[in-house]
Amino acid sequence: MNAFNRRRIIIGDIHGYYRGLMSLLDAIAPTSTDEIYFLGDLIDRGPQSAQVVEFVIHNQYKCLLGNHEQILLNVLAEIDDPSPMVQTWLSSGGQATIASYKQAIIPYEHVEWFANLPTYLDLGDIWLVHAGIDPKIPLAKQTSEQFCWVRDEFHSIQEPFFPDKVIITGHTITFTMPGVKPGQLAQGRGWLDIDTGAYHPRSGWLTGLDINNSMVYQVNVFKNITRILPLAEAIAIVNPDEINQAHQSKGIGASR
Repeated sequence: MNAFNRRRIIIGDIHGYYRGLMSLLDAIAPTSTDEIYFLGDLIDRGPQSAQVVEFVIHNQYKCLLGNHEQILLNVLAEIDDPSPMVQTWLSSGGQATIASYKQAIIPYEHVEWFANLPTYLDLGDIWLVHAGIDPKIPLAKQTSEQFCWVRDEFHSIQEPFFPDKVIITGHTITFTMPGVKPGQLAQGRGWLDIDTGAYHPRSGWLTGLDINNSMVYQVNVFKNITRILPLAEAIAIVNPDEINQAHQSKGIGASR
């Protein structure tokens, strides 16, 4: 039995792996009292983006705007000359998203839903955002550019941004950080990254975090393996100085 009757389940970047998501939810076995949150990047790269989006919408789950949803919205908003932005999207996995929709048409209802996704959710003790926060900019002045795209500035912070809550993110694949193995979650100063790289051939792990009970649920979308383990056993602690040095010397972790 769970220590908490009501669980808060946070799910990392799915990137079109609908079957993997279904396997993950089978392992989690959410009840009607549980709350499920998605950190964005439902689409692109994997083969079933349309199914993922339809599932999340149909179940009225809360979801954040990810950088891949933002790219799609930017493409659709660019009327004059969308070709450069279209190529950026297609090269970042957009072709798979188009193929997942019938007749390659993304329905208006899905586009409208993307356009109304929040960029962050404050749950009191935890703060959910797709990519992170830029510590050099006041929070009130930050936009989707920071919340959906930031990497280096956020992961290299020396002190927690919030004194009383943990920031939980996706966006940057955890194993691109120094000392983190494929499938591990990455923990820094006041933040926890749960994007374990579901689409990436080096990983394949899709992660769901039960934050109330400190449990991690994972499915490997390539190997059809499921595992459940305590959060403490799934985390790798990262050094902000090493992250900063690694980004400067190698430019790692820059997956769009």
